Amino acid sequence: MIELVFTVVDAARVEYAAVPTLRFVVRVEAPGGEAVRSVLLDTQIQIAARRRHYDAAAYDRLFELFGPPADWGTTLRTLLWHRATVVVPAFTGVTEVDVTVPCTYDLEVAASRYFDALPDGVVPLEFLFSGSVFAAGPGGGLQVTRLSWEQEAEYRFPVRVWREAIDTYFRGHAWLRLRRDAFDRLAAYKSRNALATWEDALDSLLPAREEVGGD
Repeated sequence: MIELVFTVVDAARVEYAAVPTLRFVVRVEAPGGEAVRSVLLDTQIQIAARRRHYDAAAYDRLFELFGPPADWGTTLRTLLWHRATVVVPAFTGVTEVDVTVPCTYDLEVAASRYFDALPDGVVPLEFLFSGSVFAAGPGGGLQVTRLSWEQEAEYRFPVRVWREAIDTYFRGHAWLRLRRDAFDRLAAYKSRNALATWEDALDSLLPAREEVGGD
């Protein structure tokens, strides 16, 4: 039976992807130096939210996720970010494989809301690994070993890497989802008033900028 050890060694945004995408480099090691034919690797990435410090500004921005700070002892929880399956090619001893994570700026998605609330610093991530390891067995036959979810690795993920990926596609913009009937009313208002952009429509409906601060 082959035992594997996993380590997350790097994270960066993927250049020229169709959508904002991150790449995590995972080192896969067979400590005994065995030859592995392939690994069908299932990866689950979780945000270990309890293991990070938060300031007063983050308390406000994370209110919709975790409620008031007084309740965070029970409401602050680990968030599932992404699941992925990759095929690790044949290797002997050690190799590295990319696990890619597409990102969204939809702030109704918990992970996006969480990252957007943090100005900087790092986020503790937990990687859980499962799957099947294919290697040569006794007599040269194929041997299959199952990996349990007990295989894991930790990684301190810089918030700036997520922000760089998002800003490459949405710099200076935010994402808003509306019910269909609300969108239809806004679209009709924009058309009736010959407004060029959605920003023009919202500006015409909202109080003037100087009035928002209550001056």
